[in-house]
Amino acid sequence: MAAVTPVRCSLRILRRLRTCTTLKYNNEPLRCSVQSSVKPRVVSHRLQQCPRLQALGPAPVLHISTPLTSVHWRGFRCSHVASGQVLQFKLSDIGEGIMEVTVKEWYVKEGDRVSQFDSICEVQSDKASVTITSRYDGIIRKLYYDVDAIAHVGSPLVDIETDKVLEGAPEEDVVETPAISHMQSHPEIKGQKTQATPAVRRLAMENNIKLSEVVGTGKDGRILKEDIINFLAKQTGAILPYEVQKIPSPTADTPPKEKTPIMAPPAIPRPVFTGKDRTEPLNGFQKAMVKTMTAALKIPHFGYCDEVDLTQLVRLRSQLKDLAESRGVKLSYMPFFIKAASLGLLQFPVLNASVDEGCQNITFKASHNIGLAMDTPQGLLVPNVKSVQALSVFDIAVELNRLQALGSAGQLGSAELTGGTFTLSNIGSIGGTYAKPVILPPEVAIGALGKIQVLPRFNSCDEVVKAYIMNVSWSADHRVIDGATMSRFSNLWRSYLENPASMALDLK
Repeated sequence: MAAVTPVRCSLRILRRLRTCTTLKYNNEPLRCSVQSSVKPRVVSHRLQQCPRLQALGPAPVLHISTPLTSVHWRGFRCSHVASGQVLQFKLSDIGEGIMEVTVKEWYVKEGDRVSQFDSICEVQSDKASVTITSRYDGIIRKLYYDVDAIAHVGSPLVDIETDKVLEGAPEEDVVETPAISHMQSHPEIKGQKTQATPAVRRLAMENNIKLSEVVGTGKDGRILKEDIINFLAKQTGAILPYEVQKIPSPTADTPPKEKTPIMAPPAIPRPVFTGKDRTEPLNGFQKAMVKTMTAALKIPHFGYCDEVDLTQLVRLRSQLKDLAESRGVKLSYMPFFIKAASLGLLQFPVLNASVDEGCQNITFKASHNIGLAMDTPQGLLVPNVKSVQALSVFDIAVELNRLQALGSAGQLGSAELTGGTFTLSNIGSIGGTYAKPVILPPEVAIGALGKIQVLPRFNSCDEVVKAYIMNVSWSADHRVIDGATMSRFSNLWRSYLENPASMALDLK
C-alpha cells in the first residue's frame, strides 16, 4: 500500500486516531495519512487501480465513517503469472489396425526438458518400429510404462508440463518414423542412448537384460558382447569349471620315489548350475507371426519340388558382378530369381492373386510385389519389392540392397513389410536343400530356394560334367491352384534360369 504525505495534526486528533479501528482491505492493514478539518463527515474512499489493471473492471470503493476530515487510500491489486499445465501425451492410432505396442527404449526421464519433435521413446508393433516424438515444449513429469511393457492405443505415455497454457483440448500426436539405427547415437538426448551393435542388442534382449544397466568397455562407452556375457554371469551365475590339478613331472634331479599302492582317484566335483528359467511375453513381430501362421493353418497346402541347373546363370553373374560393383551395387542371384518369377506370373496370374476369408472371391493382383523372407536381428521379416514387372534385374538388385541394409539396422517399416502378392524364401543362404514353406495369407503361393551345390550331371553328349544345382520347393493354396498349374509355372521359371538369355525376349 502507498500513502500520501502526512500533514501536521493536533495532539487531540492523534489521540483519537489511536482509538480508531484498524482498517483492512483483502485482509491486509491499510496505512493512511490524516488531515485535520473543522467538521467530521462521512467520506467515500476509492481504491486507485494500476493503469495496467483498469481494463479488468472498476476499482472497489470503501465507505468508512470517521471523525477525521478526509482519508486518502491507494490500493493495489495482485495478479499471478499464468503457469503451464500438465498434459497427458497419449499414444494415437498408428494405423494398420494396431492396438498395442511394446515400449523398447525411453529417450527421456522424469524431469527432462523436451521441445517439439524431440524423440521421447521407441515402440515396436507387429508391423515395424516407431519413434514417438514430442508435440509440446515442456518438462517430463511422469513415465507411464517401463521398458518392454505393453502400451495400448489411446492410453497416456508421459505427462508433460507445458511452458504455457494451451487453448482447447490437447492434441494427440505420434510421429511414425523408421527406428533409428542402433549404431547411431542421439546427441540431443543426453545420457539416455546406449551404444551397441544390433547383435549385442539382440543378445541382451534374448537374456532380458537392460542395456542401461550394463557398463560398456568399448570405445566411447560402447557395449560389447563380452560385457553382456560378464553381466549375465554376475546376475545368474555360471557353470563352474572342473579344477584340474597340476602334477609336476619328474626330472633328472628328482630322486625316484618309492612305489605307493594304487588308490582310487578322488571324486571330481560336479559342476553347479545356478541359472533359472524365465518367462517373457512375445514381442510385436513374434505376435504377428503367431497371427499369420494361425491363419495359414486354414489353407490346404499343396507341395511341389524340383531342381534347377544354374550353370549358365553362374557364368552370367560372374561376368556382371564387377560391373554392378562399379555402380555401387552388390549383385547376387536373388534379383534373377525374382525377375524370373515375375515373368512367370505374367503367364500364370492366378499365382499372383488372393482370396477372401470365405473363399468366395479371388482377386488378381496387377502389381507383382514379390516378398523376400529375411533373417534380421528382430526375427524373420518379409519385405517386398514393389512392381517387379516394371523393373530390370539391376533395379531389383538396388532395391534388395536397400531392404537388406534396413533389415540389418532394424529400420524396416510398414511400407516395406505390407502389400506383398508373392513370396520367395532363400533358405539356402543359411543352409538346407529342401523346405516346406508356409503360405503368407492372403497370398496363394510361396517358394523356398535351397543352397547351390556343385554336383555331377550328364550333358547332352552323355558326358559327366560339373553342374551348379539348386533345389526349389513350392507351396500353393490347393483351393484355387491345382498341381498342373504349379508344375507349369515352375517349369517356365526354371527355363528362364537355366537359359538366362531367354529372359531378354520377355523383358520390358
